[in-house]
Parts: sequence; C-alpha cells; structure tokens
Amino acid sequence: MTNIYETMNAVLEARKVRSAWDKGVNEYVREFISFMEENEIKHFNNYAEFHRVMLNGADDWNSYSWGGCSLIYDGDIAKRLCTPSELRKTDNGNRKPNSQEEWLDVQKRALVQALKITWDCYTAARLS
Repeated sequence: MTNIYETMNAVLEARKVRSAWDKGVNEYVREFISFMEENEIKHFNNYAEFHRVMLNGADDWNSYSWGGCSLIYDGDIAKRLCTPSELRKTDNGNRKPNSQEEWLDVQKRALVQALKITWDCYTAARLS
C-alpha cells in the first residue's frame, strides 16, 4: 500500500512539463512534499490551513523566499528556473532577472505556483 507522499509524487511525475520554469517549479513541489513527509503532515481541513502550514512560520511567500526558507543564492535560483540561454543572459544569476525583480522575487512567484500544484497533488492523492 502506497502512502500519501508516494501518491503525491506519482501525481507530480504524471504532470507533463517541458519548460525549464515548470521543471524548476516541480522541484519546489518535491520540496513541499518532502516537508510534509518529514513533519508527518497527512491531513488538512482546507486550503487556508494547507497554505498556513506550508508557509512554515513565514507571514507570506515574499517573507518565505526573502527569509531564507528556500534557495538563498541568486545563481541557485537561476539554475533551477532558467533555460541555458537565460542563464547566459543573466551570467548564471549574477545579473538581475529583469528590471522589475530580484531573483528572490522570481523564486516567490515559483513558490506560489508550486503551492497550488502541491495542493492539487494532495487532493488527488486523498481521492485515490
């Protein structure tokens, strides 16, 4: 009998992803699933509770990203989320990703997307 975390990972693996961004977001999802497993979190009453628990004490996803709860180095974030050409353009994360954001802001966007995917994996696993 598979446990909920194995089922969530199987649901994640079944997602069709092609872009570097989507592959990077999936890595954040894997980290969220690992967090749940390490802390033996198996049940949520609703999405709001899930959201609060996954923030792991941070006030919001901006605080989560900027507060060091995930990747902290620009180059690591860039390698996770960018194509090879984007990495060259940003000098492997040494340059800002765009004129509006820092790398930690980009990570925040990826984390928000990963949270939604993690919830989808969780609800699919609960239904199976």
